[in-house]
Amino acid sequence: MSDSNTVNYVDSFETPLGRMEIQASKEAIQSIMFVDDVMPRRPNNVTDIGIEQLQQYYAGERTKFELPMDAQGTEFQKQVWSALCGINFGETCSYSDIADAIQNPKAVRAVGSANGKNPLTIVVPCHRIIGRDGSLTGYASGVERKSWLLNHESPSLF
Repeated sequence: MSDSNTVNYVDSFETPLGRMEIQASKEAIQSIMFVDDVMPRRPNNVTDIGIEQLQQYYAGERTKFELPMDAQGTEFQKQVWSALCGINFGETCSYSDIADAIQNPKAVRAVGSANGKNPLTIVVPCHRIIGRDGSLTGYASGVERKSWLLNHESPSLF
């Protein structure tokens, strides 16, 4: 018998930015990542819903996600990821803004580290973090993808 937190289901789909893979337990999505090599398909209703909503996002039909999520991380990382979800579609913030939002203004570097370890790309919108000076900062999936995502959400941003 498997634990409800165990990744048992996986599916992938093609996007304008490359192949994305969703991994899930029976109840929730645990990972959404761009991948080069895909695991064998083993979809369930949770991965199906994730793919549907992400396809709607790429088509310009969805600005907010309503998915069951269970990202594995430290309490601090989960706090940062939760704060990232508060950044609205078409808006951006800095690491400093997120540190302030979690009431830990000195944790700017730790926020950056947690942002880089976000396992739910796009859905937890780490791509919406830019430099305090308005510049594009690093992105685990590549700055080119980050630029595309920000332009997709708000063509006037970049």
